[in-house]
Amino acid sequence: MASKTPASADAGERLSKRVMQLKACSRAQAEQYITDGWVQVDGAVVQTPQLRVRHQTVVVDPDATLQDATQITVILHKPAGWQDGVYDQGGLQAKDSRSLLTLAHHWAQDASGIRPLVRHLDRLDALVPLESGASGLLVFTQDWRTRRKLSEDMASMEHEVLVDVAGAIPNEALQNIARALKNERNPLPLTKFSVSSSTPARSTLRFAIKGAHPGLAAHLCDRAGLQPLAMRRIRLGRVLLRDLPPGQWRYLSPLEKF
Repeated sequence: MASKTPASADAGERLSKRVMQLKACSRAQAEQYITDGWVQVDGAVVQTPQLRVRHQTVVVDPDATLQDATQITVILHKPAGWQDGVYDQGGLQAKDSRSLLTLAHHWAQDASGIRPLVRHLDRLDALVPLESGASGLLVFTQDWRTRRKLSEDMASMEHEVLVDVAGAIPNEALQNIARALKNERNPLPLTKFSVSSSTPARSTLRFAIKGAHPGLAAHLCDRAGLQPLAMRRIRLGRVLLRDLPPGQWRYLSPLEKF
């Protein structure tokens, strides 16, 4: 009677084991080749070391290297109504913005030149809070240098926020904001403000606030008797949101500094 083939053999072998054979390397090195995007299975890049392969063609890029273990930082355009990944602000009703950090939500026009890898989306820290009702720039990082910069310099880093309000903005409203900021008995964070646009139906205020102070822009609008319709953070330090669409992310390029 013919012997029965074990089920594990039918399922094939781990991709990492096949790469170990091809490169004569350790399992850890094989897994890094895979997660760094150097391995193709039947012509398609695969970044999953535990994938089972049998008769598929497995190829390791001849230019593959294990030297690049860059820790990355990504910029996400958080949609309004989503949690910021720093604090749980909205309970069960608000989605966590971390769920948008997938390759499917990577911005196709990302000009950083960085190859998107699954491992880039692991162990990301969010350090800059943004209220769930606001949209705009969020930072997630693996890089200890960025983590230290955003932690140590946060109080002196300028956050630029645009607030759309209902109706035109009267001079009296601007005066009320100025008085609120000069109140010595109840000092507020250093803030500059200006009118970006104003129409009878809808207007936009620009706030440049030193430090992360969720709720401050809305508070100032309330003091001015203005009704906020939408709020968006468009800059953090020297890093700009620019044209990044809501719900998508891009890499912080090597030339960008906070």
